[in-house]
Amino acid sequence: MYRKENTTTATEFIILGFPEFPDLQIPLFLLFLLIYLIILLGNLTIITVTCLNPRLHTPMYFFLCNLSLIDISSTSVTLPKLLDIFLRKNQRISVNGCFMQVYFFLLSVCIEFFLLSAMAYDRYVAICHPLHYVVIMNWNVCVLIVAGLWIVGFLDPMTYTVFLSSFSYCRSNIINHFFCDISALLKLSCTSTSTVDHINYILGSFVVMPCILSTFVSYVYIISTILKIRSAEGRRKAFSTCSAHLTVLILFYGTLVCSYIRPTSTQSLEQNKLFAVMYNALIPMFNPIIYSLRNQEVKKGIAKLFTRKLFSRDQKTIFSVQLHGKR
Repeated sequence: MYRKENTTTATEFIILGFPEFPDLQIPLFLLFLLIYLIILLGNLTIITVTCLNPRLHTPMYFFLCNLSLIDISSTSVTLPKLLDIFLRKNQRISVNGCFMQVYFFLLSVCIEFFLLSAMAYDRYVAICHPLHYVVIMNWNVCVLIVAGLWIVGFLDPMTYTVFLSSFSYCRSNIINHFFCDISALLKLSCTSTSTVDHINYILGSFVVMPCILSTFVSYVYIISTILKIRSAEGRRKAFSTCSAHLTVLILFYGTLVCSYIRPTSTQSLEQNKLFAVMYNALIPMFNPIIYSLRNQEVKKGIAKLFTRKLFSRDQKTIFSVQLHGKR
């Protein structure tokens, strides 16, 4: 049984993980290890294929590479600690380590919000203004967009993290979650959470809602343009270029809005933990699958990459056999 500390200054936190399943810790370790490896392999494949295939050196795949990088980063912030909890029962984390985890998690979420909006705008220009696409979405613009969202992503979570670190955590040092989640930390705080609620509404008003609204407006124009295309084949091709992105948008926005854009008093830790598994593990795992399965260019690029590797290996084998034959 865990001991609750009544001190106002906690020196460490205890992350419970999934205590609801005490007999399934090793199977859960294997499951999340498999998910983490799939995330790494899938997203690194997307990055590698995009970098090596000149045909994929376009704004859409440039944004997709950044999305894969963010998915790797966000899961690497949370899942390794969870795997350590499953395997070694190492549930302790320092206060500084906990707030660093909060900061880098928020950083990845902020960047992904902006990045998905930029990808929606890219699809809007490609479908609604195809003749001006090269001029509007030139490389200078794309680099500036990505650089800007990374800079804002680094700066935006600082205020939130500073406020959290200044709170008193006197109720307990036990976090009923699998990482230092904001909602779980606030449940332990003796300090009024009204300030955090206000920050939530400010961030929701100036960050989340503009991203969602701009994405929504982009897709309203995209869908209306697609419906005006006369041929069924043309409509199918146009929709296939944005269907993968739309699927990812619905999953990501839906889970995060349900988790955080609510007053802390109405949040359930059990529900938040379920949503956290979705946006921390399942969505980053499905992103490469969604984009590769629904995108012919990515599938061709992956096939070309593996064919090149097999061909290179066969050439080395043939050369080695011929060399030994001459000897």
